[in-house]
Amino acid sequence: MNLLNTWFGNWRSSVVGWLPAIATTIALVVLWEVLVEVLDVQRWLLPAPSVILTELSDSFGLLTRHAGITLIEIVIGFAVSVSLGVTIASGIVWSRTVERSIYPIIIASQTIPVITLAPLLIIWVGTDIMSKVIVIVLFTFFPITISLVSGLRYVDHEMVDMLRTLGASSWQTFIKLMIPSALPSFFAGLKVAAVVSVIGAVIGEWFGASSGLGFLMKIAGPQFQTARVFAAIVVLSILAIGLFAAVVAIEKWVLRKYPPTANQVVRLGES
Repeated sequence: MNLLNTWFGNWRSSVVGWLPAIATTIALVVLWEVLVEVLDVQRWLLPAPSVILTELSDSFGLLTRHAGITLIEIVIGFAVSVSLGVTIASGIVWSRTVERSIYPIIIASQTIPVITLAPLLIIWVGTDIMSKVIVIVLFTFFPITISLVSGLRYVDHEMVDMLRTLGASSWQTFIKLMIPSALPSFFAGLKVAAVVSVIGAVIGEWFGASSGLGFLMKIAGPQFQTARVFAAIVVLSILAIGLFAAVVAIEKWVLRKYPPTANQVVRLGES
């Protein structure tokens, strides 16, 4: 019973905390609806929220089917990015040679617009799921890698000296101290990557696909099915929010044993 009361209390606190965002969103939607009606904007140019909601209902099956394909691409690409990011970041922190060899290349890779590589990937690997996964990885591995490198580097040197005094090896120091200390930074990168992974999936589908929400938006636009485009955007937003929330939930579970001060939010201007 106590556990249920605790869960209900946490849920109620979360809902209350999100009330300002919910109220702002509702106000913007109402304003959008009113302006479209008052200004007599054509549906093909800018549909009202009520029209988009109707499209969501009418095309629910179509949107769900394409969203499932996009979600599979995102999950695979995200998993590859996490594996790649953890491996590269560990190598950079562990070896100065690896850092000097790879780190500049990683930084330089971000100067190339990924959107320009998407058509080339279609030529190189085809239009199957692999091209979309590669685009997602190109979007997401950088924030994961950089955040983990930063977290692994900024450890308490006094703790490192203490472990060495106690006879801990470099590997034990890395596992027992550096990785736990880097987890908050690592999850910060994961949250950024979770959101941009949706962008990567859409771009990959836009340039070469026969399914997915990006493909659906691509074919709906030229046919002036603007409401369907907005409906796909709504579904993509839900996917991004869901992925972000999933990472936050995992973060809270993993960091549940951290000191309470590690997860406190400082708000300037509030007492």
